[in-house]
Amino acid sequence: MKKILLTLSFLMLVGCGYKPSAHYIKNVIDGTIYVFVIVDSKEPENASYIKDALHQMVLTRFKGSLAPKESAENVIVASYEGTSFTPISYTNGYITRYRAEIKMEFELKGVKMHFKRKIETQVEENITGSSRLSSSLRIEAIKRGMAKALDQFLAYASTNGILVEEAERAEEAKNIEVVRIAS
Repeated sequence: MKKILLTLSFLMLVGCGYKPSAHYIKNVIDGTIYVFVIVDSKEPENASYIKDALHQMVLTRFKGSLAPKESAENVIVASYEGTSFTPISYTNGYITRYRAEIKMEFELKGVKMHFKRKIETQVEENITGSSRLSSSLRIEAIKRGMAKALDQFLAYASTNGILVEEAERAEEAKNIEVVRIAS
């Protein structure tokens, strides 16, 4: 039964023309990539997380390869612009739930395309009475917000890749029509 469901789902994906985001990103980023992270002086510990997550994204989702700055064909610059915390729930006058708003900016300096994108994400977390636990929850909330921002950057880059591919198809169709008219 599992094999049948797996086969049917595979056929549906193939039949509907599904292509993974890595296919479309190749229209935007092609070649080696260097990742540069601008460190926020208020929270420098997040820089290593951002850089590691971007490296993982380049390797697994972009299907790209990393290179040193001097030899890279494309550069991704990520900057963490801070987090604000807003209480959203109280019990007996104590904060029990808060919303973390994470701000990041990504810039792609590529051979094929150059763009800059500011991304803001929100994460909601429960908070407990222990200050030690609250501090670690705060860091986890920031990391989850950064992960969401990285996913949004990937989606934005993929969307640009789709637009490039559609423009290329339209140009090809136009050229074919010109050839038909000339014949």
